[in-house]
Amino acid sequence: MEFFKIRRTIPFMRHALVFNVISLITFLAAVFFLVHRGLNYSIEFTGGTLIEVGYQHAADVDALRRALDRAGYKAEAQNFGSSRDVLIRMHLEKNQSSADLSQKVMQVLQAEDRSAELRRVEFVGPQVGSELVELGSLALLVTAVGIVLYLWLRFEWRFGLSAIVANLHDVVIILGFFAFFQWEFSLPVLAAVLAVLGYSVNESVVVFDRVRENFRKMRKASTAEVIDSAITGVISRTIITHLCTQMMVTTMLIFGGPALHYFALALTIGICFGIYSSVLVASPLVMWLGAKREQFVRPQRKDRRDEHEGAVV
Repeated sequence: MEFFKIRRTIPFMRHALVFNVISLITFLAAVFFLVHRGLNYSIEFTGGTLIEVGYQHAADVDALRRALDRAGYKAEAQNFGSSRDVLIRMHLEKNQSSADLSQKVMQVLQAEDRSAELRRVEFVGPQVGSELVELGSLALLVTAVGIVLYLWLRFEWRFGLSAIVANLHDVVIILGFFAFFQWEFSLPVLAAVLAVLGYSVNESVVVFDRVRENFRKMRKASTAEVIDSAITGVISRTIITHLCTQMMVTTMLIFGGPALHYFALALTIGICFGIYSSVLVASPLVMWLGAKREQFVRPQRKDRRDEHEGAVV
C-alpha cells in the first residue's frame, strides 16, 4: 500500500560517506559515555529493598511517588495484585538496613495517608542483579548471532554483516542515551532493546530484498543505482510502518506513566535510529563490501543440443 509514490530515484548513496561518518561519530560518542559514565541500573540489576504496602482503599500511586520524591527517596512504585496494594522498589544506601529504610518510608507514606500499612519487606541481593546482567547480555548475543545467520542464509554474507553492524549501532546508541542522561536501565528497557533489534532487522530485510530484486532487473545499473532505486521503492512503506508504530509508542510514552516511560523512550530512540541505520548505514556497507549483480544472477547454461547443432553447422 502506497499513499504516495516517488517517481524519481533519490540518490542516497551519493552521500553515503557523510552518513557513515555521522554514524561513526555518534557511535563513538555513545561508547564513550558508556565507558566513562556507565548505565544507571535499576534495582533488578543492583539489588535493593522491596516494600509491599497495603491501603484500605485504592492507592493513588502517583501521589505516593510524589511524596517519596519530596522526601528525597528514589523509588519505583506500582500496583501489585490489586489497586489497594503497592510494591515499592528502592536502592539501599551504604550502611543502611532494609528495616531502617522501610521505617522511614512508612513514616513518609503514613504522613500522606494514615491507612498505609506495611505488609512485607524483602532484600534483593546483588547476586540476583549480576545474574540478570549476564542473562541479558547473553540474550543480546544470541539475538545478534541469529540475525547474522538468518541474513547470511537468505541473502549473502555481505548483507548479514552489514545488517548486524547497523543493528548493533542502534543498540549502542540507545545505551549511550541512557548512559549520558543517566536514565534508569531496567528490565523493561532491556526488553525494548531486544525489540529494537528485531524491528530494525525487519526494515533491513525489506530493503535488502528489494536490492536483490533490482540486481536481477536492472542489468546495466551500477550497485549504487540499484541500492538507490531499492530504498526509494520502499520509502512509502517505511514511512507508513514507522509512523504507525511511533504513534503507539508515543501513546505509551505520554499516558503509560512512570512504569512504561523508559520502555517507550528506548523504543522511540530505537525506531528513529532504526530507520536511519537500515537505510543509511547498512545499505552503504553492502555497497562498500562489494555486492554485485553476479552474486545473485547465475550464468545461463547453454543447452547441449544447441551446442551439438552448432558444432555440426
